[in-house]
Amino acid sequence: MSSPEAGPGPVTGPTAEPTAGPAETLPAVAPQLRALRRRAALTLEAAARAAGLSPAHLSRLETGQRQPSLPMLLALARIYGTTVSELLGETVADRDAVVRAGDMEPTAAGGWTYWQAGSPGRGMQALRVHVPYGSQGDIVRVHPGEEWLYVLTGRLRLRLGDATHLLGPGDSAHFDSLTPHRIAAQDPDGVELLFVHTLLQSPTATLCLGPTTGETP
Repeated sequence: MSSPEAGPGPVTGPTAEPTAGPAETLPAVAPQLRALRRRAALTLEAAARAAGLSPAHLSRLETGQRQPSLPMLLALARIYGTTVSELLGETVADRDAVVRAGDMEPTAAGGWTYWQAGSPGRGMQALRVHVPYGSQGDIVRVHPGEEWLYVLTGRLRLRLGDATHLLGPGDSAHFDSLTPHRIAAQDPDGVELLFVHTLLQSPTATLCLGPTTGETP
């Protein structure tokens, strides 16, 4: 639970840019923004400061006089400890807490194979992933959120910024996804991981299993 005195650090970048437009295109946002800020026990001033906004601008968002951009929604969702879906007032059907092994259907993407290991639509997405040798090792990923991974079998070569780490079975890593990162199998047999990430939760969100920067350096 956040408090007005101990909120997240300021968010810089596109969240600070004002956006114009009628709020009726996102009708549920204004009341949800205020309700979720109060649920997080944040004052208007504290929430605005954490999001890199002025209190006046956040007030206009909460009263429907301004329409928030998606980066703003993402920042506010992280500050309030929720998802963009909840900010938008979307309701999600009841989800089972248990995922049976037999219900995990493999899906291929960019040479990787992954299995959903958790319920869709949550703030965290859990996957079991097989990364073949030589697949996507040159792709640099940069995106909002956090990632946690745990090596089950094989060896993983993980590059975070300018540092390269070699992880074996039982090793794990937890990092901010805005840090440029690369994931590759070290050995010909590939590597299998448990993988948890937080990404923008919306109908258009996709799993970070392919290029997100558009090009590689």
